[in-house]
Amino acid sequence: MNSTTMRRTGLSIAVAAALTGLAACGSGDSGGSSDKAGGGKDSGGIKLSPIAALRSVQKSTDQADTARIDGKTSMGSQVSMDMKGVMGWSDGITGNVTVTFTGGAQAQQMEQLGQTKIDYRYLKNGFYANMGDTFASQAGGGRHWLEYDYDTLAEMSGAAGEAFQDQMQNSTPNQSVKMLLASGDVKRVGEEEVRGTKATHYSGKVDLADFTAKSADLDEEQLSELKKQFEQAGMSTETIDIWVNDDDLLVKKIEKADTKNGAFEQTAYYSDYGTPLSVEKPPASDTVGFKELMNKQRPAV
Repeated sequence: MNSTTMRRTGLSIAVAAALTGLAACGSGDSGGSSDKAGGGKDSGGIKLSPIAALRSVQKSTDQADTARIDGKTSMGSQVSMDMKGVMGWSDGITGNVTVTFTGGAQAQQMEQLGQTKIDYRYLKNGFYANMGDTFASQAGGGRHWLEYDYDTLAEMSGAAGEAFQDQMQNSTPNQSVKMLLASGDVKRVGEEEVRGTKATHYSGKVDLADFTAKSADLDEEQLSELKKQFEQAGMSTETIDIWVNDDDLLVKKIEKADTKNGAFEQTAYYSDYGTPLSVEKPPASDTVGFKELMNKQRPAV
């Protein structure tokens, strides 16, 4: 396998990690609130605090299980990409998502290989990336799908692989709401329209140093997980904006941060909550494992 194709397989992992952020819209811990966040008022017309409103968003979005997602992500000069598909979070991250590379060094690599799109399939124990015809002919032994088994990645990559496995398997898709609660500093911006839907806009700035001091809504384990994710990305602060409809469901989010890989920005739109989702494992005859691929590249001793 040439160096370009090797970089391409690594890119597939990086994109997969970005997709977990794209799915960050629900919560696994509702806090037991039944208040409505839409419009920032309860049934009696009394305005809720932003924190109380977000607790309701946690509960409602988590119970929806699936959603159609349309998003854009950029990371410094490395990559910018569009992502569309359906993702679920009832039992870890699952989904069918297509990524289109639109700019950056990684997009140039993909153009050289004659492929600007990758189809991803997420299952409970791993994910699959359709790497295209060039990959199949150059490195895949005629096979198009590259399998990334989380246990294997953890085994091969040590602490970094274990962190990735933890992120993909155990982090429920709720990071934007969790982090706003962790910030303890959320404000209600006002009423706005998102793609024809009335929505309430909330905004906050998350500071890693203030997680423990400010948050009364997250337990020690949840705070520790958020801190770990910030540290792995080389982030100290992040700005988060979310828009919530009258059913207490996210319809849009924007996250911005400076990371060790450059400026990060992600915008995502959510619709069709509860839409059916079926994810099929690619045919074994058209799939090569990441470990098998790497073993082929090791020099003979």
